[in-house]
Amino acid sequence: MENTFEKRKKMVYDFICDDLYVPMKIKEMAMVLQITREQRDELKEVLDALEAEGKISLSKRGKYSKGQAQKLTGIFQAHARGFGFIVREGVEDDVYIPEEDTQGAFQGDEVEFIITRKKDAQGSSGRRMEGKITRILSRGTTQIVGLYEKCKSYGFVRPDDPRMQQDVYIPEGKEKGAMTGHKVVVKLTSYGEEQKKPEGIVEEIIGHINDPGTDILSIVKGFALPTEFPEKVMNQAERVSKEVSPADREGRKDLRTWQMVTIDGEDAKDLDDAVSLTKEGENYHLGVHIADVTNYVQENSALDREALKRGTSVYLVDRVIPMLPHKLSNGICSLNAGEDRLALSCLMTINPKGEVIDSEIAETVICVDERMSYTSVARILEERDPQECQRYAPLLPLFERMAELSGILRERRKKRGSIDFDFPETKMVLDAQGRPVEIKPYERNVATKLIEDFMLLANETVAEEYYWRELPFLYRTHEMPDEEKVKALCLFINNFGYHMHVGNEVRSKEIQKLLGKVDGTPEEALISRLALRSMKQAKYTPENTGHFGLAAKYYTHFTSPIRRYPDLQIHRIIKENIRGRMNEERIAHYEKILTEVAMQSSMMERRAEEAERETVRLKKVEYMKERIGEEFEGVISGITRWGAYVELPNTIEGMVHVTNMWDDHYDYVEERYELIGEQTRKVYQLGQAVKIRVIAADRIQRTIDFEFCEEP
Repeated sequence: MENTFEKRKKMVYDFICDDLYVPMKIKEMAMVLQITREQRDELKEVLDALEAEGKISLSKRGKYSKGQAQKLTGIFQAHARGFGFIVREGVEDDVYIPEEDTQGAFQGDEVEFIITRKKDAQGSSGRRMEGKITRILSRGTTQIVGLYEKCKSYGFVRPDDPRMQQDVYIPEGKEKGAMTGHKVVVKLTSYGEEQKKPEGIVEEIIGHINDPGTDILSIVKGFALPTEFPEKVMNQAERVSKEVSPADREGRKDLRTWQMVTIDGEDAKDLDDAVSLTKEGENYHLGVHIADVTNYVQENSALDREALKRGTSVYLVDRVIPMLPHKLSNGICSLNAGEDRLALSCLMTINPKGEVIDSEIAETVICVDERMSYTSVARILEERDPQECQRYAPLLPLFERMAELSGILRERRKKRGSIDFDFPETKMVLDAQGRPVEIKPYERNVATKLIEDFMLLANETVAEEYYWRELPFLYRTHEMPDEEKVKALCLFINNFGYHMHVGNEVRSKEIQKLLGKVDGTPEEALISRLALRSMKQAKYTPENTGHFGLAAKYYTHFTSPIRRYPDLQIHRIIKENIRGRMNEERIAHYEKILTEVAMQSSMMERRAEEAERETVRLKKVEYMKERIGEEFEGVISGITRWGAYVELPNTIEGMVHVTNMWDDHYDYVEERYELIGEQTRKVYQLGQAVKIRVIAADRIQRTIDFEFCEEP
């Protein structure tokens, strides 16, 4: 069959290469070749194959001619298994690159490539677009972090990043005194060839792998996270961080007599949002008051340029790498109780249905009454704790109103289809040496939820107002899921008896309904994760395309200018508009810069998320390394052909590999996501409660291995 197809390809290719051939459409070609209507489909397959191989090209008018495949450019995203993907700006589908076609590209390289196979038009069961790298245009990876190993007169560095599969050769005299076991930063001087490893020189010794703090610092260096602020930035922070003066208050709405509180975690130091709430008749008057950071961080100042470069604060397990110096973030920009602070306030009037019927965004001066913690407010509202109630007696009516309005807002969001992925976050307690002594789920309570509800509403209100003002702005957007991924999800959930209605477009309400149906079932964790993976990543854009996950037509990030640059950017736009300075020149200025600001902010957000995940994974491995041989109860959270993933109540997940299932040989039944023993017929399935023993924890690979305990 293959030979026949190849013969057809050769015949058609020879026909197109003939000197007398002129570019023609498939219909014209079929007439010249005198083929039947039925054979035309076969001709189309042959032409597609020739085009994918780059032997012929197809014009915009649908005419085929001899020519090379169009060369495209994009950014290479490497995978730990050797293959990779190319991501192109403004193009939805990424391109799969097989290992043999990567041409030695590294993570983040800008590359030139050709399409070798187009995406099948068969939906989720079809094959994805495939390509081949033809040239590396620029390198995205210039340094790596890894473990140094001495070898005779030279050395090697084993990279921490699993996407880089080759060791880096370090010539004699280029190791900077590094010894075996040191974690180092290496500058790449050569990227290697077919029979030659990449080469580099040691630029910095981070510390020995067993030294406290070296593990996290290696991740910090690996993601190129900045650890210090430049002197010019620190000097500027020192100069601007003065107490609020009468001149600062001039022209602002004075809200210092309003009852308001901040509600944050116990260990929070940068308090950038305060809340006030009164009720008049049946309507609520909600105030979300955000620190006016732009008053201290002027556009294009050293502070502003550094904040844009960082994009966001990074919250690692043992430290925070802030976007702004602590002198600002924990000082004059923090809404500390009992101190006058400058704010940008979103003042909303909300009816009993949870609809905002009136709003105002104003420059204000505020004075917070009390710095509350989530724990204290939860004790008051959920437990009616006598001590907490007595201590905060003047604020009890405020908290009652907050709980009441929060319930209304949450129900309204639910009705419109907002999706709530309630995965427990990890709460980690470390000792003085940075060793994990306790790992547990960080549960959301009534207080965390009500603050979330108020911040979401403020973000929506601000976004809607500035959308209709038709001014340049930054939005937080979340596109509809990929159609193929949703179809794959629909097929998968059918195995469990669930159905999802998907018409011409996916609706968030359908995914919300699915999550409601699986709530509390054994398959909840897996289906929720698969639903999440079918989603696209939210990002910052100058165009408002809505937020699918929140089922919101308008959404932005307004509430955290201390730790997110987009919030700082839109505060600047809002203030210029309030002050009547948004003329044609300023509009043109923002239209020019916002695309770049959105892209930089989205990139830095991804980097921060990856670094945060890596530090959590590392500490989980470190925690379990001290518990080799111990037994735990857990739930099977995933089944693959190579084993079963088991999640423990403390959020740690490990794998029981099929090679460690000693009692039998287990076959993977894909359609039911089960492992079945050949002899015993024992079944392991999703959601099953199991008992496991920890058998290995690898700090380098950051993996945890379990084995099933024998039943008594």
